[in-house]
Amino acid sequence: MMKHFIALVLLLFSFLGVHCQEVIPFPNHYEQREGVSIVPKVITVSAQSGEFGSLIPGFVETLENFSLRAKKTEKKGWIQLVRNAVCHNPEEYRLTVSPAGILIEAGCANGCFYGLQSAFQLINSAGAGGSIPCAVIRDVPRYGWRGLMLDESRHFIGKAEVKKLLDLMALHKLNKFHWHLTDSQGWRIEIKRYPLLTSVGATGNLTDPDAPAQYYTRDEIAEIVQYAADRFIEVIPEIDMPGHATAAVKAYPEFSGGGSKQYPNFTFNPGKEGTYTFLTDILKEITALFPSKYIHIGGDEVHFGNEQWNRLPEIGDLMKRERLSDLVAVEHYFLNRMSDSIRILNKTVIGWDEVVTAGLPVSNTVVMWWRQERPEQLEKAISKSYEIVLCPRLPLYLDFVQHPSHKYGRKWSKGEYAPMEKVYHFPGMSYTSGISVDTPLIKGIQGNVWTEVIHTPERLQFMVYPRMSALAEAAWTQDRLKNYENFNMRMEKMMEIFKKYGIVFFDYKNPDSTPEVAGPERR
Repeated sequence: MMKHFIALVLLLFSFLGVHCQEVIPFPNHYEQREGVSIVPKVITVSAQSGEFGSLIPGFVETLENFSLRAKKTEKKGWIQLVRNAVCHNPEEYRLTVSPAGILIEAGCANGCFYGLQSAFQLINSAGAGGSIPCAVIRDVPRYGWRGLMLDESRHFIGKAEVKKLLDLMALHKLNKFHWHLTDSQGWRIEIKRYPLLTSVGATGNLTDPDAPAQYYTRDEIAEIVQYAADRFIEVIPEIDMPGHATAAVKAYPEFSGGGSKQYPNFTFNPGKEGTYTFLTDILKEITALFPSKYIHIGGDEVHFGNEQWNRLPEIGDLMKRERLSDLVAVEHYFLNRMSDSIRILNKTVIGWDEVVTAGLPVSNTVVMWWRQERPEQLEKAISKSYEIVLCPRLPLYLDFVQHPSHKYGRKWSKGEYAPMEKVYHFPGMSYTSGISVDTPLIKGIQGNVWTEVIHTPERLQFMVYPRMSALAEAAWTQDRLKNYENFNMRMEKMMEIFKKYGIVFFDYKNPDSTPEVAGPERR
């Protein structure tokens, strides 16, 4: 009896692999129907509403970039975009393949956009004149937060590669781009009120302290934010504080709180009132540049470089005035002051999991759990009712190596790393130290790309792709529908898409065929 059951399961996944092998992330409902639809030589696309119609030019351009002829039409198209009020979640869509073509229904434009991403994968796999099996897809994501973070302080990657990253995020239905723009190695965003942040603070990087200034102008920021919005991706800026401040205080040393031997000038000075004015002025400009409801303020690893706080008279005065017992209390005081400034700017604070103990208001704070060796921080965040994004180093830091033969990149204790399969199976309880991830406090998951070991677009691509695909399915698809073998089948088509985008990716199925792209060498 068990043998028959196993055979039935294998047959089911074989069936899904044959008939829905093109779509990543895997839809949360797929129903096979009789017949096929033949992809016409010229794919026509129509929409019942202007909002949905505005999506067509970008979709047509994508198809044509993949050698598929397509055009918008006022008549009934082979692809029809229809508003359907039954789709209650803004990201929900329904896609029906019939002999007459493809019908995409959604309640909102972002749901329609995701339906088009699935349609593109189906069409690209079949090709002009090829056949797509008739089917119904009813799809809505598991998590509302499906994110990717890019650090451009350690090494500046640049606008062209960021846009390509956003293109591939959109294809994978990822919707949050967390942009780490400031850290000790470089300040990467223009602030009009404080021009030295870029003329001085943007010089150098992790491997070359004398490198010319590299940063994004305000116009470039606006361009990328709009580019992301057109793909239904929210750009969330991170301005790190009170630690990781070296680049900023190199430009404006009057706000330095000092550091340690290993991390000199690592902090802002919480004892100076001018520090709060300086940072609030910056956040006002950030608010004007980024429509996102969130601002990430870091708040991590302050102890790396706060030992000089003990010797600063203004911090001593602060501790007496506010009755702060130790330097951790000073750090918390600072975070609460800056949290108040962000709340006044009508934004929500995001911080790394160190902020759980700072007493920030639950109603206006999101916690990113990143230290997998500190599950108690996740437990505390849940017990205090904070909203949480899961992004633990293992397995979601994409700067960790992905194969044991790779020598550039990071590894954890005992040589642990982040292979494709572990990213795919996140966030099962085995990855969260037995803590359930079914609580509604979990907003979603995010892959983080730190650039200590990444210094070129090619190196970035090699580390991100194809793990982005595993991340996307982990964030979108319900656990009961996830199957790694089936995913591997569908990845054949996705890797063909990577090739058409000109991406240098790691072929995890044939590791010997793809030599590792080298990481940076320090001067």
